[in-house]
Amino acid sequence: ARQRELEAVRTDADRLAGELRDLTDVAHRDEVARAQQVARLEQLQARAVDELGSDPDVLVEEFGPHRDVPVARPADAAEEEPDPEPVPYVRAEQEKRLATAERALARIGAVNPLALEEFAALEERHQFLTEQLADLKKSRQDLLHIVEEIDERVQQVFAEAFRDTAEQFERVFGRLFPGGEGRLVLTEPGDLLTTGIEVEARPAGKKVKRLSLLSGGERSLTAVAFLVSIFKARPSPFYVMDEVEAALDDVNLGRLLEIFRELQEDSQLIVITHQKRTMEVADALYGVTMRGDGVTTVISQRMRETVDARGE
Repeated sequence: ARQRELEAVRTDADRLAGELRDLTDVAHRDEVARAQQVARLEQLQARAVDELGSDPDVLVEEFGPHRDVPVARPADAAEEEPDPEPVPYVRAEQEKRLATAERALARIGAVNPLALEEFAALEERHQFLTEQLADLKKSRQDLLHIVEEIDERVQQVFAEAFRDTAEQFERVFGRLFPGGEGRLVLTEPGDLLTTGIEVEARPAGKKVKRLSLLSGGERSLTAVAFLVSIFKARPSPFYVMDEVEAALDDVNLGRLLEIFRELQEDSQLIVITHQKRTMEVADALYGVTMRGDGVTTVISQRMRETVDARGE
Protein backbone atom coordinates (compact mmCIF):
# COMPACT_ATOMS: atom_id res chain seq x y z
CA ALA A 1 0.00 0.00 0.00
CA ARG A 2 2.79 2.41 0.84
CA GLN A 3 4.45 1.54 -2.46
CA ARG A 4 1.30 2.44 -4.36
CA GLU A 5 0.97 5.68 -2.44
CA LEU A 6 4.59 6.52 -3.25
CA GLU A 7 4.05 5.92 -6.94
CA ALA A 8 0.92 8.11 -6.92
CA VAL A 9 2.83 10.90 -5.17
CA ARG A 10 5.66 10.63 -7.70
CA THR A 11 3.12 10.80 -10.55
CA ASP A 12 1.62 13.96 -9.05
CA ALA A 13 5.08 15.42 -8.62
CA ASP A 14 5.96 14.76 -12.26
CA ARG A 15 2.69 16.34 -13.39
CA LEU A 16 3.22 19.37 -11.21
CA ALA A 17 6.83 19.65 -12.45
CA GLY A 18 5.55 19.67 -16.07
CA GLU A 19 2.98 22.34 -15.24
CA LEU A 20 5.73 24.34 -13.56
CA ARG A 21 7.89 24.12 -16.67
CA ASP A 22 4.97 25.22 -18.85
CA LEU A 23 4.20 28.13 -16.55
CA THR A 24 7.86 29.05 -16.49
CA ASP A 25 8.01 29.07 -20.30
CA VAL A 26 4.83 31.16 -20.51
CA ALA A 27 6.16 33.60 -17.96
CA HIS A 28 9.46 33.83 -19.84
CA ARG A 29 7.68 34.52 -23.14
CA ASP A 30 5.52 37.14 -21.43
CA GLU A 31 8.65 38.78 -20.05
CA VAL A 32 10.25 38.79 -23.49
CA ALA A 33 7.09 40.20 -25.08
CA ARG A 34 6.81 42.80 -22.32
CA ALA A 35 10.44 43.79 -22.86
CA GLN A 36 9.81 44.10 -26.60
CA GLN A 37 6.72 46.22 -26.03
CA VAL A 38 8.62 48.43 -23.59
CA ALA A 39 11.44 48.84 -26.15
CA ARG A 40 8.96 49.62 -28.92
CA LEU A 41 7.18 52.09 -26.69
CA GLU A 42 10.48 53.77 -25.89
CA GLN A 43 11.30 53.92 -29.61
CA LEU A 44 7.90 55.48 -30.35
CA GLN A 45 8.39 58.00 -27.57
CA ALA A 46 11.85 58.90 -28.90
CA ARG A 47 10.49 59.12 -32.44
CA ALA A 48 7.69 61.38 -31.26
CA VAL A 49 10.19 63.68 -29.63
CA ASP A 50 12.64 63.64 -32.58
CA GLU A 51 10.20 63.90 -35.46
CA LEU A 52 7.31 65.83 -33.94
CA GLY A 53 9.07 67.70 -31.12
CA SER A 54 6.26 66.89 -28.70
CA ASP A 55 5.96 64.89 -25.48
CA PRO A 56 4.22 61.51 -25.88
CA ASP A 57 1.75 62.28 -23.07
CA VAL A 58 0.76 65.48 -24.85
CA LEU A 59 0.30 63.58 -28.13
CA VAL A 60 -1.91 61.00 -26.43
CA GLU A 61 -3.92 63.73 -24.77
CA GLU A 62 -4.41 65.75 -27.95
CA PHE A 63 -4.55 62.98 -30.59
CA GLY A 64 -5.49 59.89 -28.61
CA PRO A 65 -8.29 57.44 -29.48
CA HIS A 66 -10.69 59.36 -27.22
CA ARG A 67 -10.45 62.33 -29.59
CA ASP A 68 -12.53 62.71 -32.77
CA VAL A 69 -10.58 62.54 -36.03
CA PRO A 70 -10.81 65.64 -38.28
CA VAL A 71 -11.79 64.98 -41.89
CA ALA A 72 -9.72 66.54 -44.69
CA ARG A 73 -11.44 69.18 -46.81
CA PRO A 74 -12.06 67.98 -50.43
CA ALA A 75 -9.80 69.63 -53.01
CA ASP A 76 -12.74 70.62 -55.23
CA ALA A 77 -14.79 72.09 -52.36
CA ALA A 78 -15.93 75.68 -52.64
CA GLU A 79 -14.50 78.28 -50.27
CA GLU A 80 -17.91 79.11 -48.81
CA GLU A 81 -18.63 75.47 -47.89
CA PRO A 82 -18.11 74.64 -44.16
CA ASP A 83 -15.42 72.21 -43.04
CA PRO A 84 -16.52 68.57 -42.61
CA GLU A 85 -17.43 67.44 -39.10
CA PRO A 86 -14.87 65.25 -37.22
CA VAL A 87 -15.62 61.51 -36.98
CA PRO A 88 -15.02 59.08 -34.11
CA TYR A 89 -11.69 57.23 -33.99
CA VAL A 90 -11.80 53.81 -35.66
CA ARG A 91 -8.44 52.08 -35.68
CA ALA A 92 -8.99 50.10 -38.90
CA GLU A 93 -9.96 53.22 -40.84
CA GLN A 94 -7.06 55.22 -39.48
CA GLU A 95 -4.64 52.40 -40.37
CA LYS A 96 -5.95 52.55 -43.95
CA ARG A 97 -5.42 56.32 -43.98
CA LEU A 98 -1.92 55.80 -42.63
CA ALA A 99 -1.07 53.24 -45.32
CA THR A 100 -2.41 55.55 -48.03
CA ALA A 101 -0.41 58.50 -46.69
CA GLU A 102 2.75 56.39 -46.45
CA ARG A 103 2.38 55.27 -50.08
CA ALA A 104 1.87 58.85 -51.19
CA LEU A 105 4.89 59.93 -49.17
CA ALA A 106 6.97 57.14 -50.72
CA ARG A 107 5.98 58.32 -54.21
CA ILE A 108 7.08 61.84 -53.32
CA GLY A 109 10.51 60.56 -52.42
CA ALA A 110 13.16 61.82 -50.08
CA VAL A 111 13.24 65.42 -48.94
CA ASN A 112 15.59 67.58 -51.01
CA PRO A 113 17.34 70.10 -48.75
CA LEU A 114 18.25 72.23 -51.78
CA ALA A 115 14.68 72.41 -53.04
CA LEU A 116 14.24 76.08 -52.08
CA GLU A 117 17.43 77.11 -53.87
CA GLU A 118 16.51 75.04 -56.93
CA PHE A 119 13.00 76.51 -56.87
CA ALA A 120 14.40 80.05 -56.74
CA ALA A 121 16.73 79.32 -59.67
CA LEU A 122 13.93 77.71 -61.68
CA GLU A 123 11.58 80.56 -60.85
CA GLU A 124 14.15 83.07 -62.08
CA ARG A 125 14.68 80.99 -65.22
CA HIS A 126 10.92 80.77 -65.73
CA GLN A 127 10.58 84.53 -65.36
CA PHE A 128 13.36 85.06 -67.90
CA LEU A 129 11.81 82.63 -70.37
CA THR A 130 8.38 84.20 -69.85
CA GLU A 131 9.78 87.64 -70.68
CA GLN A 132 11.61 86.24 -73.71
CA LEU A 133 8.44 84.49 -74.89
CA ALA A 134 6.44 87.70 -74.51
CA ASP A 135 9.12 89.58 -76.45
CA LEU A 136 9.07 86.94 -79.19
CA LYS A 137 5.29 87.09 -79.42
CA LYS A 138 5.43 90.87 -79.69
CA SER A 139 8.18 90.64 -82.33
CA ARG A 140 6.12 88.07 -84.20
CA GLN A 141 3.10 90.36 -84.17
CA ASP A 142 5.25 93.26 -85.39
CA LEU A 143 6.72 91.12 -88.17
CA LEU A 144 3.28 89.88 -89.20
CA HIS A 145 2.09 93.49 -89.30
CA ILE A 146 5.09 94.42 -91.45
CA VAL A 147 4.45 91.42 -93.71
CA GLU A 148 0.84 92.51 -94.11
CA GLU A 149 1.93 96.02 -95.03
CA ILE A 150 4.50 94.65 -97.50
CA ASP A 151 1.91 92.29 -99.00
CA GLU A 152 -0.52 95.16 -99.41
CA ARG A 153 2.18 97.29 -100.99
CA VAL A 154 3.29 94.46 -103.28
CA GLN A 155 -0.27 93.81 -104.38
CA GLN A 156 -0.84 97.50 -105.01
CA VAL A 157 2.38 97.89 -107.00
CA PHE A 158 1.78 94.66 -108.92
CA ALA A 159 -1.83 95.59 -109.71
CA GLU A 160 -0.78 99.00 -111.02
CA ALA A 161 2.13 97.56 -113.02
CA PHE A 162 -0.03 94.76 -114.46
CA ARG A 163 -2.80 97.18 -115.43
CA ASP A 164 -0.37 99.52 -117.20
CA THR A 165 1.50 96.64 -118.86
CA ALA A 166 -1.75 95.00 -120.01
CA GLU A 167 -2.91 98.27 -121.59
CA GLN A 168 0.41 98.76 -123.36
CA PHE A 169 0.45 95.11 -124.50
CA GLU A 170 -2.87 95.48 -126.26
CA ARG A 171 -1.60 98.60 -128.06
CA VAL A 172 1.84 97.22 -128.94
CA PHE A 173 0.42 93.87 -130.04
CA GLY A 174 -2.05 95.66 -132.28
CA ARG A 175 0.81 97.56 -133.94
CA LEU A 176 3.03 94.49 -134.40
CA PHE A 177 0.07 92.33 -135.50
CA PRO A 178 -2.28 94.64 -137.42
CA GLY A 179 -5.81 93.35 -137.03
CA GLY A 180 -4.80 90.93 -134.27
CA GLU A 181 -5.71 90.89 -130.61
CA GLY A 182 -3.51 90.25 -127.60
CA ARG A 183 -4.02 90.58 -123.88
CA LEU A 184 -2.58 89.59 -120.52
CA VAL A 185 -4.77 87.54 -118.14
CA LEU A 186 -4.23 86.71 -114.47
CA THR A 187 -4.56 83.04 -113.56
CA GLU A 188 -5.82 83.88 -110.05
CA PRO A 189 -7.23 87.41 -109.97
CA GLY A 190 -8.33 87.03 -106.35
CA ASP A 191 -4.81 86.34 -105.05
CA LEU A 192 -2.26 88.71 -106.51
CA LEU A 193 0.57 87.28 -104.38
CA THR A 194 0.45 83.83 -106.01
CA THR A 195 -1.18 84.52 -109.34
CA GLY A 196 0.45 83.79 -112.66
CA ILE A 197 0.13 85.64 -115.96
CA GLU A 198 -1.09 84.07 -119.17
CA VAL A 199 -0.42 85.69 -122.55
CA GLU A 200 -3.24 85.39 -125.07
CA ALA A 201 -2.27 86.22 -128.67
CA ARG A 202 -4.50 85.98 -131.73
CA PRO A 203 -2.91 87.23 -134.94
CA ALA A 204 -5.17 88.48 -137.70
CA GLY A 205 -6.87 85.66 -139.59
CA LYS A 206 -6.27 83.04 -136.86
CA LYS A 207 -8.53 81.75 -134.11
CA VAL A 208 -5.85 80.31 -131.83
CA LYS A 209 -4.81 82.15 -128.68
CA ARG A 210 -2.24 79.80 -127.20
CA LEU A 211 1.39 80.67 -127.83
CA SER A 212 2.31 77.02 -128.38
CA LEU A 213 0.16 76.95 -131.52
CA LEU A 214 1.84 80.00 -133.11
CA SER A 215 4.80 79.88 -135.44
CA GLY A 216 8.33 80.63 -134.28
CA GLY A 217 8.28 84.15 -135.68
CA GLU A 218 4.88 84.88 -134.16
CA ARG A 219 5.99 83.65 -130.76
CA SER A 220 9.15 85.73 -131.00
CA LEU A 221 7.20 88.82 -132.01
CA THR A 222 4.69 88.23 -129.19
CA ALA A 223 7.56 88.03 -126.69
CA VAL A 224 8.97 91.28 -128.10
CA ALA A 225 5.53 92.87 -127.76
CA PHE A 226 5.39 91.82 -124.10
CA LEU A 227 8.91 93.13 -123.52
CA VAL A 228 8.14 96.47 -125.15
CA SER A 229 4.93 96.71 -123.13
CA ILE A 230 6.95 96.50 -119.93
CA PHE A 231 9.33 99.16 -121.30
CA LYS A 232 6.45 101.53 -122.00
CA ALA A 233 4.60 100.82 -118.74
CA ARG A 234 7.68 101.30 -116.58
CA PRO A 235 10.28 103.29 -118.58
CA SER A 236 14.00 102.85 -117.85
CA PRO A 237 17.03 104.99 -118.78
CA PHE A 238 18.37 102.26 -121.07
CA TYR A 239 17.50 98.80 -122.39
CA VAL A 240 19.73 95.91 -123.46
CA MET A 241 18.36 93.46 -126.06
CA ASP A 242 20.16 90.50 -127.58
CA GLU A 243 19.02 89.58 -131.12
CA VAL A 244 15.34 89.99 -130.33
CA GLU A 245 14.55 90.40 -134.04
CA ALA A 246 16.56 87.44 -135.33
CA ALA A 247 13.45 85.39 -136.22
CA LEU A 248 11.46 88.25 -137.77
CA ASP A 249 10.81 88.81 -141.43
CA ASP A 250 11.23 92.20 -143.12
CA VAL A 251 7.63 93.34 -142.56
CA ASN A 252 7.58 92.53 -138.86
CA LEU A 253 11.10 93.89 -138.47
CA GLY A 254 9.98 97.21 -139.90
CA ARG A 255 7.15 97.41 -137.38
CA LEU A 256 9.53 96.64 -134.55
CA LEU A 257 12.01 99.27 -135.69
CA GLU A 258 9.27 101.89 -135.54
CA ILE A 259 8.78 101.03 -131.88
CA PHE A 260 12.56 101.17 -131.34
CA ARG A 261 12.56 104.71 -132.71
CA GLU A 262 9.87 105.66 -130.20
CA LEU A 263 11.90 104.17 -127.36
CA GLN A 264 14.97 106.10 -128.53
CA GLU A 265 13.23 109.37 -127.71
CA ASP A 266 13.30 108.78 -123.95
CA SER A 267 15.79 105.96 -123.40
CA GLN A 268 19.05 104.55 -124.67
CA LEU A 269 18.91 101.21 -126.49
CA ILE A 270 21.78 98.75 -126.61
CA VAL A 271 20.91 96.11 -129.21
CA ILE A 272 22.99 93.12 -130.25
CA THR A 273 22.01 92.32 -133.82
CA HIS A 274 23.04 90.99 -137.20
CA GLN A 275 20.21 92.74 -139.05
CA LYS A 276 21.37 95.57 -141.32
CA ARG A 277 18.07 97.42 -141.01
CA THR A 278 18.46 97.50 -137.24
CA MET A 279 21.99 98.85 -137.65
CA GLU A 280 20.68 101.62 -139.93
CA VAL A 281 18.55 103.14 -137.16
CA ALA A 282 21.40 103.11 -134.65
CA ASP A 283 23.30 106.24 -133.60
CA ALA A 284 26.56 104.29 -133.12
CA LEU A 285 27.85 100.84 -134.03
CA TYR A 286 30.32 98.70 -132.15
CA GLY A 287 31.72 95.56 -133.72
CA VAL A 288 34.26 92.84 -133.06
CA THR A 289 36.50 91.81 -135.95
CA MET A 290 39.65 89.77 -136.47
CA ARG A 291 42.78 91.36 -137.83
CA GLY A 292 45.15 89.68 -140.19
CA ASP A 293 47.36 88.49 -137.35
CA GLY A 294 44.44 86.61 -135.78
CA VAL A 295 43.90 89.06 -132.93
CA THR A 296 40.34 90.30 -132.37
CA THR A 297 39.72 93.98 -132.03
CA VAL A 298 36.78 96.25 -131.31
CA ILE A 299 35.80 98.89 -133.83
CA SER A 300 33.21 101.65 -133.49
CA GLN A 301 31.45 103.98 -135.87
CA ARG A 302 29.13 106.87 -135.00
CA MET A 303 26.27 106.96 -137.49
CA ARG A 304 24.73 110.30 -136.51
CA GLU A 305 25.22 113.00 -133.95
CA THR A 306 22.83 112.90 -130.98
CA VAL A 307 20.95 115.93 -129.75
CA ASP A 308 21.30 116.79 -126.11
CA ALA A 309 18.47 117.89 -123.82
CA ARG A 310 18.96 121.59 -124.79
CA GLY A 311 18.63 120.83 -128.48
CA GLU A 312 22.25 121.80 -129.20
